[in-house]
Order: sequence, then structure tokens, then C-alpha cells
Amino acid sequence: WMCEGRGGGPPSSSERLHVCLLACLLSNGPVVGSRKRPSEGNYEKEKEHCIALFDQWSEAEQVEFVERLISRMCHYQHGHINSYLKPMLQRDFITALPAQGLDHIAENILSFLDARSLCAAELVCKEWQRVISEGMLWKKLIERMVRTDPLWKGLSERHQWEKYLFKNRTSEIPPNSYYHSLYPKIIQDIETIEANWRCGRHNLQRIQCRSENSKGVYCLQYDDDKIISGLRDNSIKIWDKQTLECLKILTGHTGSVLCLQYDERVIVTGSSDSTVRVWEVTTGEVLNTLIHHNEAVLHLRFANGLMVTCSKDRSIAVWDMASPTDISLRRVLVGHRAAVNVVDFDDKYIVSASGDRTIKVWSTSTCEFVRTLNGHKRGIACLQYRDRLVVSGSSDNTIRLWDIECGACLRVLEGHEELVRCIRFDNKRIVSGAYDGKIKVWDLQAALDPRAPASTLCLRTLVEHSGRVFRLQFDEFQIISSSHDDTILIWDFLNVSTNGQSEGRSPSRTYTYISR
Repeated sequence: WMCEGRGGGPPSSSERLHVCLLACLLSNGPVVGSRKRPSEGNYEKEKEHCIALFDQWSEAEQVEFVERLISRMCHYQHGHINSYLKPMLQRDFITALPAQGLDHIAENILSFLDARSLCAAELVCKEWQRVISEGMLWKKLIERMVRTDPLWKGLSERHQWEKYLFKNRTSEIPPNSYYHSLYPKIIQDIETIEANWRCGRHNLQRIQCRSENSKGVYCLQYDDDKIISGLRDNSIKIWDKQTLECLKILTGHTGSVLCLQYDERVIVTGSSDSTVRVWEVTTGEVLNTLIHHNEAVLHLRFANGLMVTCSKDRSIAVWDMASPTDISLRRVLVGHRAAVNVVDFDDKYIVSASGDRTIKVWSTSTCEFVRTLNGHKRGIACLQYRDRLVVSGSSDNTIRLWDIECGACLRVLEGHEELVRCIRFDNKRIVSGAYDGKIKVWDLQAALDPRAPASTLCLRTLVEHSGRVFRLQFDEFQIISSSHDDTILIWDFLNVSTNGQSEGRSPSRTYTYISR
């Protein structure tokens, strides 16, 4: 093939050019195989001549010629050329971009890495390490986690490293090495908190409400600064969350305060005196009193200019809240055959639960009835609704998880020995409180997995209340609960003492704070 042309005669100059260029492409090495090559002297001269011709052609002509050349080669030769080309096609763009004055692009590319990949990238070479350090990429990774994960955000506030985030002036922030060393400490804190939840390790603080007449705390809500509670003795008490001292007592209801919600402006309360009252959150002044329901107001929710209340009178009232003093009734929803114990809503649905054993779903925009969720064997005392998920608790002692769109019951949780009175969930956990005095922590993700055994769903049972648990709220770090025993308990899973505390119980030394 090398010494003869296609017609059997001497090879043409074009055919000899193919041969020479092929030899050049193969890393200037010999063509391996049984095929012969022209004598060494002729080959070198022909090779130089071919390269000179090749260099005179345009890029398109060069590509077209090489394609034709490759098409005439055997499989082994294709593999040889592939091995030769592969390293030529690789580019260290992270190193190359800064050389072109494009440091910001290299930083932006590496900023999408997770922690494990960022560690590996730092070890590639000094230039990659420089880009990561000067781009403050560990700081940016922590900032991204704080923006997207409530647990990270909470830790940044409680451990006070948030002051080093979201600032661009280099004079105000530590070097990249600070954030590099901070990251594993945060991970360790998170693992400790998760372990505390699983094992029931906590510190306990107790507020003794010292009600003068009838005892019991029916409802509560808290933030970082305060706890606001509604009591059986008709009062609303506001507590300092740090000192646990009673800051203020609001009076005006003539019946027990059964439900409440507050925001930065107002506290809205519902009472067994059948009224809804709106209070100024800072001064405690009564701004409005709504008289509509015929019996006790059992629950209420408000958000984005809309409020929904429900009552022992079996009805649900939907209100437009233009301002604290301008609240008008939009619609009354009727359909339940017993007291409506709880409501929740978002932009799509209003969800209500009743002593008639049913959960009803209504359109938020039109207030029209959508569907009924059936399954509980006795009356329903509590629920929470978010996205597609509804979680409800009943006097049949069970908790049910529902898909609101199709009405299917996804799971039944069993374990409480009496009526399940209060329930909350987030992305990880369900926390429930019952008339058996117990608080149970459940694994939400496992509960949503039909393959998970029922025995694995309850992570921990917390026993400290001596009476019925009426209400609870929780976040990534704590549960705050209230009870018929006239106490508010703060279960802290972040600041846990390490003095040999037994799992599932409070530390042996607890503090009781008495209101002034």
C-alpha cells in the first residue's frame, strides 16, 4: 500500500502526501503495523514537503483534508490519534481565565461547588487555591447556606457569626481561612443538634404562670424576644424569652383565651366569650373587637390581609383585614355538623377540621367547598396545612397525614394514649402534644415513605408536663409547649448540658421562673 498506487503502479504524489501527513499526525512516530513505509531519507523529505503544503491551506481545507485522511485509517490508528488528541483538548480554564483578566468568572464557576468539592479544588494547584481564597468562596458557601436553610440561619444568629456575613468591605471581614475553619464547626453543631433531637437531650426551662383562678395555658406563640400566651383565666400574658419574666398582662376578654396569633403590629385573640379582639402589640391597647360568632371562638389564622376564624357554633368566618381597625366579614362557610376546632389556609385553600370527624377543604379565592377528607374515627382537634400536606390530630388518639389535592390519607401515626390536642410540622419533623401529657417527635420524611416501618416513625417521647398538653410551637432548636398544668415549658436542643443527663429526660437541675 505504501509503495504502490491504487492502480498497482508507483504511488501518486497525493497518495504519498496522505502517508506523510498520517505519519506526522501520529506524533512523529512510526506507523505501527505490518504496512511498510518509504525509506527513511525519502520519508523525511516528503514529510517536510507535506507539512509545508498543509501550512499553506486554509483552516477549513486543513480540517477537510484531515477528515479524509482519518477516514482511510484503521481502528488501531483511530485509537492512537484519540490518545494523542485527548490531552490537547483539555484546558485548565480556572487558571486560564485570571490570566485573561477574568478572575470573577473563575470565582463564579467555583462558587457552585459544595464543601467537599471546594476542598478538593483547593488541592488542584496553587492557582486554584488562590482563586478560592481571593474570591472568599468559603464565605460565599456559608452565606448561601444561611440564605436557604433555616437551621444555618438560626445558628448564625445564635452563635453571632452572622456579623461576618453579607459584607463586601474587606476591612469588615476576616480572611478566607476564617470561613474555611468555621465551616466544619458549623457542621459539627448541626450534627450535635440532630443527635440531641434523636436522643431527646435537652435543657428545660419552666414558666409557672400562677393563674389566680382557673389554671391552664390554652395557646401560645413565640419569637426570639418574647412568648405570648393565652390563659384559661381570661388573660393574655407576654413573657420575656430570655429572663422568662412576665412583661405585660392584657385583660378584656370575659372568657378563656383559646387561640391567638400575632405579627409585628397586632395580637389577635379568640375567646370563649365568642369575640375576637385585636390588640396593639407594643402597647397592649385594644384596637378592635369583632362580634360575630354565637359561641366560643376556637381557632383563628391571619395572613396577607385575610383572616379566618372558626367556632363552636359550627361555622367558619372569612374576614378581610384592610387594617387593624378596618376588618369586614367576607363570607361565612357552613357545612360542618359539629364545632369547628381548627382552621389553616394559604392562597389556594382554606382547611377546617371539626368534631364531626371530617376535614373540609374550601377555595380561598371563592370560598366555595372543594372536598372532604374522611378517615378519623372521632373528632379532630388540631391540624396544620402547608403545600400539599395536611397533618391532623384526633380524639381517636391518632395522627393522619393527607394529600390535600386528592384527599388520600398517606399515613396513620399511632402512639398517643389520649386525644391529640396540638400538632406542628416542618420539613423534617412532626411534633405532637396530647391529653396524655406527652409530646412526641416524629420523623416526617419517614412517615411519608410507605416502605418505612411504623416502629421507626416516633423518634422520641418527651414527658415533663403533669397535665394535658394544649399547644406547642417549635423550630430547629427548641419546642415551647403549654399545658393544663399552668406551665409553659421551653425544651432547648441547642444549649444542652453535658453533665450525664439521661436521654429523653430534662437535666436534673432546672429553673422555675415566677411572674411578678
